[in-house]
Amino acid sequence: ALLFLPALPLRTKAERARPALSATMSVKEQIDTIINKVKQRNAGENLFLQAVEEVTESLIPFLEKNPKYVNVLESLFEPERVIMFRVPWVDDKGNHCINRGFRVQFSSTLGPYKGGLRFRDNVDLSTIKFLGFEQIFKNSLTTLPLGAGKGGSDFDPKGKSDNEVMRFCQSFMTELHRHIGGNTDVPAGDIGVGAREIGFLFGQYKRLNHGTFEGVLTGKNPRWGGSYIRPEATGYGLVYYAVNALEGMGDTLKGKRVLVSGSGNVAQYCVEKTLHEGGIPITMSDSAGYIVAENGITEEILQEVMDLKNERRGRLSELDGKFGLKYVAGKKPWGEKADVAFPCATQNEIDTEDAEQLVQNGVKAVAEGANMPSSNEAINVFEKHNVLFCPAKAANAGGVAVSGLEMAQNSQRLQWTREQVDERLQKIMKDIYDNCSHYAEVVGQKHNLKVGANIAGFVKVAQSMLEQGSV
Repeated sequence: ALLFLPALPLRTKAERARPALSATMSVKEQIDTIINKVKQRNAGENLFLQAVEEVTESLIPFLEKNPKYVNVLESLFEPERVIMFRVPWVDDKGNHCINRGFRVQFSSTLGPYKGGLRFRDNVDLSTIKFLGFEQIFKNSLTTLPLGAGKGGSDFDPKGKSDNEVMRFCQSFMTELHRHIGGNTDVPAGDIGVGAREIGFLFGQYKRLNHGTFEGVLTGKNPRWGGSYIRPEATGYGLVYYAVNALEGMGDTLKGKRVLVSGSGNVAQYCVEKTLHEGGIPITMSDSAGYIVAENGITEEILQEVMDLKNERRGRLSELDGKFGLKYVAGKKPWGEKADVAFPCATQNEIDTEDAEQLVQNGVKAVAEGANMPSSNEAINVFEKHNVLFCPAKAANAGGVAVSGLEMAQNSQRLQWTREQVDERLQKIMKDIYDNCSHYAEVVGQKHNLKVGANIAGFVKVAQSMLEQGSV
């Protein structure tokens, strides 16, 4: 009798050219082979590849001492699921509009997928994948049982009416609701997705699920299932982390002149907490320019910025000359003299030239509030000049940490006080710093918090992946 075996699928020329991992290869050679494969699979996805390279470079010293973890890298770099869909909606003039929606469910190793939704006109698959990949390490660092995901759309809420935003959010959730749930995937806000958008999304989710009231979104209003301190959490947590990092160097934030970029949620509460800690914030920015207050941004000025951005949805240029503020059009704030910088605007807002300028102007510490706001080349500049660098995956983890606390409150049908949540947030950020500092020392790179954050976030996920098998 003849035995017919199914034909093996043909491999592409690129796949045939890839060397397989071999026991005779060094750890570095195995990692290079995996990275080359990732580059071929994700060609053109520059933001995602930038994030992968930044993490991998930090992991090499640890992996050379712990080679058993090399085999999980390829799985770690590949999302468990990528969802992309059309979002049709109608504007106020009756025009039929189409946007593209995304949800990348990157890792469920530690818990349900968790990560924000970003609505901005430059959102694409590479953006969402890089954000989802970074979320793996950030969520691991929080010590909470959270997996990693990210989503969003190339829809931009700027200039849209409340009714247009509502119609878009309802259409977006009409598809997304099939893929999320309180124990499966719990989205939150990000750039372009604030309290208004979360409200519209949550309302539509309940409508499509027969009124099911569950913690499927975080960042909700405390009146209907949200947590106190959630809006403030990323900005507050950023400052808490920076304070711990400065103390680890025998320094303090008190009396320091601070550059802040951005004027959204993260930047606003970063400025507020900087004031509480005795720092002197002197700048805030938006996409068109920045304001500078030579004597420091006061609580009165901050309240005006909050009203301008959150209620009137205006531009910082409207504040030129008011409260003694100076507005600088078309530039970023990195040319001002200061001691500390908190980039809180967007990815890659600090390039090599910006980093050199910050060093020349006396900045001794950079703590990232946005996701990956410094290019890899900029980070190299900081390291070369011994600038204390606090990477986003650790420093801005306060937002997702309080999202995790919101999920816990929803599960218990309880609501904690502001003081209770803030106390937990402060402890989480200190624990994250301590963990990063510990792993930096383990590989002989004391005070290198980038290396420490990547290793600390990786170890917990990688060990869990090994224990859960090839899935």
